[in-house]
Amino acid sequence: MTRPAGTAASLARRVRALGGEAVVLPGLALRAADDAQAVRAALNEARRADIAIFISPAAVRYAWRFAPTLAFARRTLVCTVGTATARALHRRGVADVLTPASTQDADGLLALPQLARVRGLTVALIGAPGGRDTLRTTLRRRGAALARIDVYRRTAPRWTRRHYAALDASPRPRLLLVSSAEALANLATGLPAGLVLALRDAETVVSSERLAILAREHGFSRVHQASSAVTDDMLAAAVRALSRHRL
Repeated sequence: MTRPAGTAASLARRVRALGGEAVVLPGLALRAADDAQAVRAALNEARRADIAIFISPAAVRYAWRFAPTLAFARRTLVCTVGTATARALHRRGVADVLTPASTQDADGLLALPQLARVRGLTVALIGAPGGRDTLRTTLRRRGAALARIDVYRRTAPRWTRRHYAALDASPRPRLLLVSSAEALANLATGLPAGLVLALRDAETVVSSERLAILAREHGFSRVHQASSAVTDDMLAAAVRALSRHRL
């Protein structure tokens, strides 16, 4: 599994509960944004935005690290693309959070009627640089006054010999769970050649059609698409992939 460093403990426990052996190989590392003063000022402005969108649980964690008393105006519509991010907000006292019930991604959020007519509204998009531009470009096209607040950044992980040894010793068949294009690229280009070849032969579970295409472009031959990046959906796809080896 390739969740960012330090964020995969819950998923690893789920894998072990299903009888698997979890090897956490971080595909990304997360770092706080460099300009703390600018971030705090932007978050202070976001308190009064018409709409505030958090793109990930990490966005919530880092936003409150910069602004521990962050609270939004009553009229502010607080949104997320997934339930894990909504839970992170609930833990910080944000009770009313809008989350898509269909597909938990940018497309699902943009399909909601509350985001259909945003012309002239101020929208704070809280997250990190990079990733898909779907939210930014669509909201701007719909006429929103968009303020992007990057509270963290993604970097390449620092792998150690311990990571390499755990991956090399992992049992077959291997299952690789990936929900980030950046993590996939880091694995395909940053690992030692022998381990890259081993991963390309694994049953690779990805969270979207876009990632499935990228995985094949990177040489991964056994690609399975989950219905979303939600843990339950990723694990369900992994179980289906593993069933191929039990026929």
